[in-house]
Parts: sequence; structure tokens; C-alpha cells
Amino acid sequence: MATRAVLFDLFDTLVDLVLEGLPPIQMGQRRLPSTYQTLHEVIVQRSALDFERFARELGSVDREGRQRALAEGREYPTLERFQTLLERLALKDDGLAEQLTQTHMGLLRSTARFHPHHAEVLRELRRTVRIGVCSNFSHAPTARALLEEAGLLSYIDEVVISEEVGIRKPRREIFEAALERLDVPREQTLHVGDDLKTDVQGAAGAGITPVWLTRRVRKPDEALRAYTGPSPAHVISDLNQLLGLISSA
Repeated sequence: MATRAVLFDLFDTLVDLVLEGLPPIQMGQRRLPSTYQTLHEVIVQRSALDFERFARELGSVDREGRQRALAEGREYPTLERFQTLLERLALKDDGLAEQLTQTHMGLLRSTARFHPHHAEVLRELRRTVRIGVCSNFSHAPTARALLEEAGLLSYIDEVVISEEVGIRKPRREIFEAALERLDVPREQTLHVGDDLKTDVQGAAGAGITPVWLTRRVRKPDEALRAYTGPSPAHVISDLNQLLGLISSA
């Protein structure tokens, strides 16, 4: 059956986030890349809050709210995360949560790495199929900005981000939303992503053909052996291999 649409994961599929490029902070015996220090610098412009308490409270917010939401397959928007933090800190400032969100996302955007040939791949694919993005991310405007900066947005018919639909992959509902917007049958759709659980298992559960991209996967053979979900229909190491998959279908 001919392929009529291709869905793409965003991060480490269309665009890479190299989080090792974030500013390092000391956490116990380890130095870890993080946005915490820069976020604290924003906070102290409004409140004399020491870093230790800031880090402790934000960590608590993540454990109690963010991790619970993610375990349930719900998205936890970055803005909501910082609004909850400010409530914990008894800081009443309508613009501060948005400033923290923009600061955090700006740092993440600074780590983005683009692959110029991805635009060529999408341009060729779009000659014969519809193209969508179906991705987990906690701030949809940043996701779209990165697609624009990468030169990809003009080749994409629909963008579905978990922050907007409230549901994260691998839950079926986010894939259903993407299929509905593209108006294509699931059995004629491929989903391409790097994560075996969210992308491969999620797509297969929604009746979509899963394609596993291993370009940013460390030790793919070991990852596949440890994985217990549905097998990917195809395994590729670069997006340009999709052109052959589509033409041979």
C-alpha cells in the first residue's frame, strides 16, 4: 500500500538538542549541564533567594508535578512549571513565569544543531506525501521557532506538539490528532523517530508504521535488545534513507 504521509518526531530526529552545551552547575559530586544557574539569576533580580533553596524548590516541583504528569502521559507545560515554582516561593509577579520560560527556552534553543540536508529530504518527500510533526515538547512556540530556524517549517503541513494537545507520546491520542489534521489513513502513514518507546511503540499502538532513526542513539543494538515493545518496521541511520523507503513502497 502506497505511503501517503510521513510523521516526524522533532528532537534528535529533525533537529538535535545537544544539552551538553548548557552551562554546567555543581550538583553534589557531579557537574551537570543545566539551566538552573541562569534561571536563578533571573529570580534574584526580584528576590534575595539563595541558589540552594531555588534548586531545592524547583526540584520538588519537578518531582511532584512534572514527573507525575509525564508518568500519566500528560504534558507539563514549562509555563505551568514556573508558575507553580513562583507559588511555592510566594513570589507574585505576573511576568516572571513568562520571563523564566523564555530564558529556559532560549538556553535550550542555543544548543540546537541543524542538518542542512533535512530540508532537501522534506522537500523531496513533499512531492508525493503529506508531512507532519508529532512531538513531545513543553513549549510549542519554541518547537515551531526551531523548525523555522532549521528551514523546515515551509515543507511541513501540520505540527502537533504535546503542549498544545495536553497528551504525550506514546499515548495514542497525540498520534490520532496528527492523523486527523493530515486527513490520511493510519495504514498509509509512517512515523519516524529516535525513541523506541515513545516513537516506535507509540506509532505501532496507533496503527502507524514505525521507522526507527538511530543517528543519535548510543549503541542501537543494545537498545533494541533491551526493548520489549513492537519492533520497528524499518531502521534507518539518516533521514535521507526515507526517500528510498517511500519510492520502493
